[in-house]
Amino acid sequence: MRFGLRELLLLLVLLGVPVASFFLVFKPQNRQIEQAKSEVELKRTALAKLKQETARSDSLQADNDRIRDGIAATEAKLPSGKEVETVVRQVSDLAVANGLEPPSMKTARSIKAAVYMEQPLELSTRGDWRGFFGFMRELQNITRITRMTDMKIRRLPDRDGQMEATFTLSIYYQDEGAKPK
Repeated sequence: MRFGLRELLLLLVLLGVPVASFFLVFKPQNRQIEQAKSEVELKRTALAKLKQETARSDSLQADNDRIRDGIAATEAKLPSGKEVETVVRQVSDLAVANGLEPPSMKTARSIKAAVYMEQPLELSTRGDWRGFFGFMRELQNITRITRMTDMKIRRLPDRDGQMEATFTLSIYYQDEGAKPK
């Protein structure tokens, strides 16, 4: 077997084709495969985060629904401006039903708070301690939202076991002119 220039060229071509294909075909293809793998891994990570957020979103939706129901229940306890008189009458009836004198009431100016209003009433009533305690207990259980502040209780010296209570009762109600946000 003779080894000449022709055979040397053939050997170089046979060795050059795999080397050239490695640099021109396989190496760029491997770079593309690695890039695709890193993109797939990035997308898997993003998908995992999205699944976590979706799971949290479901629980947030349930929390929002529960809060919305709570707000609706609270707003149901707020009378309209027209129903404030009914609440005042109910408070007076509670006092009389517990053996107290009908309370004297002095209306203060309404206070605006967002879409709700606060109507403070200065009340004064007389009676025995047990009647007042029963009145307070029943007042706590009325279905409307109220707040009692500035309470002053004093014993009446000329009456045996009698007392006088003066306090401010605030009744919260919906302002019909304001629009909820």
